[in-house]
Amino acid sequence: MKNEIKILIADDHPVFRKGLIQVVSSDAALNVVAEAEDGEKALELIEQHAPEVALLDVDMPKMDGIAVAQAVGEKNLPVEIVFLTMHKDEDVFNEAMDAGAKGFVLKESAVTDIIQSIRAVAAGEHFISPQLSSYLINRTRAAALLVRQKPNLQNLTQTERRVLKLIAENKTSREIADELFVSIRTIENHRANICAKLDLRGAYALLKFAIANRSTL
Repeated sequence: MKNEIKILIADDHPVFRKGLIQVVSSDAALNVVAEAEDGEKALELIEQHAPEVALLDVDMPKMDGIAVAQAVGEKNLPVEIVFLTMHKDEDVFNEAMDAGAKGFVLKESAVTDIIQSIRAVAAGEHFISPQLSSYLINRTRAAALLVRQKPNLQNLTQTERRVLKLIAENKTSREIADELFVSIRTIENHRANICAKLDLRGAYALLKFAIANRSTL
């Protein structure tokens, strides 16, 4: 079918996975091109089939959904991520958003929410199960508060913002340099500029700030 959305579904519970495939396949515009029972297989199949959307269970063997999403980001794979979870956990929600997810769906509402979530993220939008809307509001408020506390955050360049996010992942200058294909000296210059703009002083001030505000950067 023309303009169909290709989807991968990864969940280690076969009954739930098969049920989800059945629901998704009921929409003629959605095409499930692959399924996986663990994170390693999911990543392999994402690379192999190039789906537009990957539905990933947060809790999976070998690699969990968060790790798969992080690997997708590191490999720059053109796929949007929707996380599936049984848990109403704000920390997990923030970790999922930090990993680049566009969707976050509770399994208890997956039957009613999943098709809408796929269509939304495929169109470049976000989709969060309504029961979790307070988490998104809290995240937005925290980001706004951080900007009020550190107004110069808005003056960081796109590259400086990316470096700051990688520092928040506790990555070294060498690791960041390798990921961005630049020299360590360039990263050290970025770190110095960020510290100057945010008025951060001391050997570990930047790292402490980045980790403490990771979910809102």
